[in-house]
Amino acid sequence: MTYVYILRSECGQHFYTGMTTDLEARLERHNAGQVRHTAKFRPWRIQTHIGFDDPARALAFEKYLKTGSGRAFAHRHL
Repeated sequence: MTYVYILRSECGQHFYTGMTTDLEARLERHNAGQVRHTAKFRPWRIQTHIGFDDPARALAFEKYLKTGSGRAFAHRHL
């Protein structure tokens, strides 16, 4: 299973969208400061995650969520 996830910093002002096959290990890496893009806004919590059987569909959804309309969709629905 491939997961697309949205993280929210505990201060509530920062979000991060990503994709992984091991959600718990990936969150641990974000909170340990091992991910350059998220290190300075930790700690992080998972706001939402969606599982996909097809990694190509997961990648397409992650790319969509990183667009302006995808961010608006996530803000309204996720």
